[in-house]
Amino acid sequence: MKNPSKFVLYIMIFILIIFVLPAICTKRMKKTKAKENEQNINKQIDNVKEKIKHDYSQYGTIKLLHKESGQIEELSIDKYLYGVVSAEMPANYEDEALKAQAVAARTYTIYQISNNKGKHGDADICDESTCCQAWISKEERMKSWSEEEREKNWNKIVSAVNSTAGQIITYKNDAINAFFHSNSGGKTELASNVWIGGKDFPYLQSVETAGEDNYSQYSSDVTILKTDLIDKLRKEYPDIQINFEENESIKILEYTKSGRVKTVKFGNTEIAGTKIRSIVGLKSTNFSIKIEGENVIFSVIGYGHGVGMSQTGADSMAKSGSNYEEILKHFYTGVEISTI
Repeated sequence: MKNPSKFVLYIMIFILIIFVLPAICTKRMKKTKAKENEQNINKQIDNVKEKIKHDYSQYGTIKLLHKESGQIEELSIDKYLYGVVSAEMPANYEDEALKAQAVAARTYTIYQISNNKGKHGDADICDESTCCQAWISKEERMKSWSEEEREKNWNKIVSAVNSTAGQIITYKNDAINAFFHSNSGGKTELASNVWIGGKDFPYLQSVETAGEDNYSQYSSDVTILKTDLIDKLRKEYPDIQINFEENESIKILEYTKSGRVKTVKFGNTEIAGTKIRSIVGLKSTNFSIKIEGENVIFSVIGYGHGVGMSQTGADSMAKSGSNYEEILKHFYTGVEISTI
């Protein structure tokens, strides 16, 4: 060989390329991978810490105020929920709808206790639907069912609560204000359009629901004499004047995005749709008005305030094959089902 030193150099370069460089690269890749794994583990730990920042164990026992008697009764949260679910949703609804109701009611309970301390004195929550949630004892509920269906119905309620025990609806790891109502009339409503000064929560968006027109709660009519209507309105608006000879003596001026009445003109006075619902006794603010002779007729769609989960909508979805988690995630936007 003319130049042995050059040959040795070639051999060394070959060894460097084949063995040394891959080893260096592999070592660097392992370091990078290890760093990524460490970052992922730290992220998971942070997520766990975030999820356990609340201690829900204090809600194992509920102090329930019976509004009519003024008495406070202590119940385990799930026993309390038997009474809520049986009072709020018909037992002949689908199992998945009843489960959705159980989780929504449990979530609503925890939210109210966490955010409205002192509202009911020493009690956590009351049994009045216009204030908190409806509640009925097992004994009273049984009386309203026929003897043949009592055990079956009660077992369905208990199963819905027990099979979802500990589950609540959360948004960014916090229990949500899980409003619900009977029938949305096809589309749910924003909270700010229902309650004066109401807050629009990101998880309470307006969503469409199919199949609600198959339920008796979907439509209703209220017919009232012109004179009776004026009398009712004057209790709240003493200066109101309505000339029914005018073409637009009563006119809806504005609707919400979900199609509910926001403002109505009655003669010389503009009134919020929510106020008219209360004064006249309408089932929802989704209504139309017509005058026939001496009568004023309100034709109403839906039942309830329209915010959050529609109970008939939940049952309709369950009949179409949706499970309770899918139902809840339809009515409450961007939420998770968490176990406390």
